[in-house]
Amino acid sequence: MITRIVKMSFRAEFSDTFAEFTQEVKPKIQAVAGCLQLEMLRDVEQPNTFFTYSKWQSIEHLNAYRSSELFGQVWPKTKVWFAEKPETWTVESL
Repeated sequence: MITRIVKMSFRAEFSDTFAEFTQEVKPKIQAVAGCLQLEMLRDVEQPNTFFTYSKWQSIEHLNAYRSSELFGQVWPKTKVWFAEKPETWTVESL
């Protein structure tokens, strides 16, 4: 099992738009084969900063999602709202 953490900073005018969009796409991502858990998090002190925290059965499942039609719809829409390049980590428990 792996965990994927993505930090995203949005331009102020799009932070609420992203928050609303997550409610639409979260159930779709959770339904993807191999997705065990997905949390969408918002920084309390920097409300334009969000994190996704997801658990996947394997790196292959994560990569299959990243190559999927769903990701192809979600990511292009989201990335035009960014204030800066996202940071990502793929980690495993020790």
